[in-house]
Amino acid sequence: MRKYWLLFFAVVLPAIVFGQQYRSIKGYVRFYSEAPVENIEAVSIEGTSIVDFSEEAIAFSIPIRSFHFKKSLMQEHFNENYMESEKYPTATFSGKFIGLDKNKKAVQKIKAVGKMKIHGVERDISVEGEITPGDNYLKVKSKFNIALADYDIKIPSIVTYNISEVVEVTVLFDYAKL
Repeated sequence: MRKYWLLFFAVVLPAIVFGQQYRSIKGYVRFYSEAPVENIEAVSIEGTSIVDFSEEAIAFSIPIRSFHFKKSLMQEHFNENYMESEKYPTATFSGKFIGLDKNKKAVQKIKAVGKMKIHGVERDISVEGEITPGDNYLKVKSKFNIALADYDIKIPSIVTYNISEVVEVTVLFDYAKL
């Protein structure tokens, strides 16, 4: 697991050495699956992220095992059967903001485009969200959908009514200036 973090920071940090960099001090990631039998929700507060405001770049990483469910059996199935978290321990995103006004010190709607990697599969994605810049902090939030099939996450037919094919992901990060 350490090698993934080292790789993450080795790739991201050199690209953002000369800008207004921000590091997450609080990361919250939630996914929600609405299905006919039951709704499933899991939350992680262990996401890490870096933003280079001058380059309009963002990257984040979430340990898959850090997601917590209300039912421990769901958590076990999530890690062992669906996400294979021993084999694929993290989900990552690396991209750029589109439509960011670097001089605006108020909430603004933005889009991020980049590469999301989940379950060993990397895809180009585009998500909308909000960014709130301050003097020494940033806040970023977004809500978007992920299709499980896009990331080769297979749902056994016996539980197709328990798990939605598309899950809603909410990302909230608070950053401090480096």
